[in-house]
Amino acid sequence: MDIFDYDNILLLPRRCRVESRAECDPSVDFGGRRFKLPVVPANMRTVVDEGIAEFLAREGYFYVMHRFDLDSVAFATAMREKKLLVSISSGVKPADHEVIDRLAASGVGADYVTIDVAHGHADGVRRTIEHIKAKLPSAFVIAGNVGTPEAVIDLENWGADATKVGIGPGKVCITRLKTGFGTGGWQLSALKWCARVATKPIIADGGIRHHGDIAKSVRFGAAMVMIGSLFAGHEESPGQTVEVDGKLYKEYYGSASDFNKGEYKHVEGKRILEPIKGRLPDTLREMREDLQSSISYAGGRVLADLKKVNYVILGGENAGEHLFM
Repeated sequence: MDIFDYDNILLLPRRCRVESRAECDPSVDFGGRRFKLPVVPANMRTVVDEGIAEFLAREGYFYVMHRFDLDSVAFATAMREKKLLVSISSGVKPADHEVIDRLAASGVGADYVTIDVAHGHADGVRRTIEHIKAKLPSAFVIAGNVGTPEAVIDLENWGADATKVGIGPGKVCITRLKTGFGTGGWQLSALKWCARVATKPIIADGGIRHHGDIAKSVRFGAAMVMIGSLFAGHEESPGQTVEVDGKLYKEYYGSASDFNKGEYKHVEGKRILEPIKGRLPDTLREMREDLQSSISYAGGRVLADLKKVNYVILGGENAGEHLFM
């Protein structure tokens, strides 16, 4: 297979069929609901909090609330009372199963449950999928993270409704340096590889550095794209604000970092400072406009038209010589 990442790929334009790129529709169906964009902020403590989750749900965007130092049942109850979508995260330990039990017993339930572990191709994930399906049969279960076709096949067979692809490609993830494993550096190629065997939706998680990477993710099989660093660093972001040489930054750290864990144990993440980039609604508007432009370059009108374009792989001995369908 070809090994490449976002920076190595350019999509090839087709004849434009719209008078204005504003005519293009970047919305997506996911889990039986329609969302304005195929993007979701990463379920990390410095990216999303209760306020951002509520804003996204009200405005028609998908969200996944993180699971760190959070009473997920209380959060779900509050969202239900506001008549908003409930999308939570879960681990795979007995305490996480107890949260699912409480959600079921209270009648609050959940619309989406994301099983959020570093290595999702695991027996613990299988047991957790089975537990969620037994207790909350109507919940849409997202499982991950994985990086191989075998893992996607297994998770789907275990009952996952969607799989999350990406092991260590994020900006604050150091999995490949600490363990020697991961999809960092070839995340887009891993997405293509996994999408070939998937029969259910895939979420591409990590490695997104530019808005154009969203279009590339859709081209190679993503139904939804999880984004960390591009959503961190907003005025509304929950990370601590830090001033350095008169400039304001927001802290952004990985879920497997010692900053998130509270101890230096099995650390696979780091902390960085993201320059404050303005307000989140402005970034979402810009993402929407850029994705509309992408669809127009694809000669399309809707998001799925991005899947039809050809592409070139940049760099290497054969740069510019091969066209890929």
